[in-house]
Amino acid sequence: MKTVAIIGGTDQALRLMTAFSTHDNISIQWLIVSDSADPAISYAENQGIKISHNWERVIADSIDLIVFTVPNHPKFMSIAQNKGNGSVIIPYQVVEQMTKLVDEKEALIQQLKDQTYQQTMILTLTQDAMIAIDVNEQVTVFNPSAERMTGLSHQDVMGRAIQEVMPTSKLPRVLASGQSEVNQGQDLDNGTKIITTRQPIRAHDGFIYGAFAVFKDITEVEQLAEEVTNLKSIQTMLNAVIQSSEEAISVVDEHGKGIMINPAYTRMTGLTEEDVIGKPATADISEGASMHMKVLQTRKPVRGVRMKVGQARKDVIVNVAPIIVNGKLKGSVGIIHDMSEITNMTKELNRARQIIRTLEAKYSFDDIKGHSEEIELVIEQAKLAATTPVTILLRGESGTGKELFAHAIHNASKRKYNKFVRVNGAAISEHLLESELFGYEEGAFTGAKKSGRRGYFEEADGGSLFLDEIGELSLQMQAKLLRVLQEKEIVRVGGTKPIPVNVRVITATNVNLEKRIADGAFREDLYYRLNRMPIFIPPLRQRKEDLAPLSHHLLNKINQDFGRNVERISEAALDQLKVYHWPGNVRELENVLGRIVIHMGFHENEIIAGHIPTLKHESLEDTTQPITIDSNGKSLNATMETYEKQVIQQALAENNDNKTKTAQQLGISVRALYYKLNKHNLEESSTQ
Repeated sequence: MKTVAIIGGTDQALRLMTAFSTHDNISIQWLIVSDSADPAISYAENQGIKISHNWERVIADSIDLIVFTVPNHPKFMSIAQNKGNGSVIIPYQVVEQMTKLVDEKEALIQQLKDQTYQQTMILTLTQDAMIAIDVNEQVTVFNPSAERMTGLSHQDVMGRAIQEVMPTSKLPRVLASGQSEVNQGQDLDNGTKIITTRQPIRAHDGFIYGAFAVFKDITEVEQLAEEVTNLKSIQTMLNAVIQSSEEAISVVDEHGKGIMINPAYTRMTGLTEEDVIGKPATADISEGASMHMKVLQTRKPVRGVRMKVGQARKDVIVNVAPIIVNGKLKGSVGIIHDMSEITNMTKELNRARQIIRTLEAKYSFDDIKGHSEEIELVIEQAKLAATTPVTILLRGESGTGKELFAHAIHNASKRKYNKFVRVNGAAISEHLLESELFGYEEGAFTGAKKSGRRGYFEEADGGSLFLDEIGELSLQMQAKLLRVLQEKEIVRVGGTKPIPVNVRVITATNVNLEKRIADGAFREDLYYRLNRMPIFIPPLRQRKEDLAPLSHHLLNKINQDFGRNVERISEAALDQLKVYHWPGNVRELENVLGRIVIHMGFHENEIIAGHIPTLKHESLEDTTQPITIDSNGKSLNATMETYEKQVIQQALAENNDNKTKTAQQLGISVRALYYKLNKHNLEESSTQ
């Protein structure tokens, strides 16, 4: 071991002492200082190095190396002349070069440490797995991602031959061939599919001293590719939907600038992408406020707003909704509906509804509810009548369901696939009824269409014609109807040519035809023609056991009309309904149930007795002034006429001469009331 004495306590002395301390074959024995404040003193004391101000003691101690850390030391020559024969003096100039080399070494070591740390962090933090082997095929690099993907631990792999720990590894092949392998698929031993790139590790001279592999779990790549493909597919589909939609669509960004329109928008407004894209949302509006801007301000959708758009000031209705992604407003989308198309569609719908109501029978015998003996007998009669071609006369009070039976008879007959036309004889004025029934020729009257028009009989050819309130027809119309029934042909108004028709006539009335015949108001021959198959529909008061099925059936209809969910009616409520005599029959029952449902709470689903309103029960006592009839030897017909006149006069007085209310009270049509007023010479004394 070499012994060392350091002359001087400078910073260079301190660096040398620190450097020498790492060598086992060097021992620093002395530190010779001239000032007690030298920086090397503290280090020497901690290391057990002897400190002295007397250089003679160093010479006496037989030191191998005497190192001068102070330039131009005044004792240099004295020490050199008096040192032992075995001692070697190292002057300051040499020491200065040595310290520079030591500093460079330390700097290089620190740089190497920093680079090693960075490389270690990269290997540790990267999501890609990395494996390296040396020239002996032993593993030198195995990062945490490689552990995760392979299931092997760093401790079990490092320093071992790669084929021992990963038999399927292709790194030995790369090491032997020196050829790179880029983006290669591979199955690891644990079944994981990877994509990997393998490279040989070369020195500057080209010598191969190892191989390196970087790989990624291909599952992540496949998932990413699938997501990208799906996003592109969705985007393509969405764009195709928008572009092919017949609805006009416009989209703006969060600043109200147009970013998308579709061809339907251009067709409707006349505006192209050049007019809209990148322009403010108000660019397409000719009248009204921008709903896009309103939605962007409020973040709430708007619906059914009328405005005018485009140069043609197209009248439209717009619906606009915000586009919110992950809670952030990204823009808004608007759907524009052409009002002219909506108006035309509404007209067509109304026209179609009118045609359907006029030309189709909606009901069958399954829609007639009731289990009473009376109604079952009537249904059997109607089913029998449906199988015959004869004219049918449905008789019964108002509201008993005569039209329902007419529908059912048509649908049960051989004519069910042909038209079913309904005509209310009392609802059409006298001067129009003939042209409506039989049609008219060109120029038949002022306002007639040039091509003429088919009447209801021609429309119903091959099907059925339902004539309601047949008893209200005038004698003139009765004669023409009789001719149609007898000859099976019609003549249009203003025409002379007979037109054959094949129509099954179903008639209905709520008046006493026999009395009308006696009064001369109804043709007897027509009566016999119509009365071949009479069907009398009983009033509701004669079949009150049908109240339950009728009520439940009507409740289902009312629920659909009113958007309610009333499921049943209690027995107590039914008992209360059965007490009433129901002068308005089923129509009145539907009216009462409808009022009950309207006034029920939305949470209620059963009608109980407390829901039933106070109904005016049938009574033998009349609170009005009784009408007294003095026959005075008159005939029955004359007495009946007198009584009818008094009843009408009293009803007019009670209703302040209101004809409509009077007709409703008497249970007859307004037209029939006018007929009776004229007959009894009451028209002049009454006012509407």
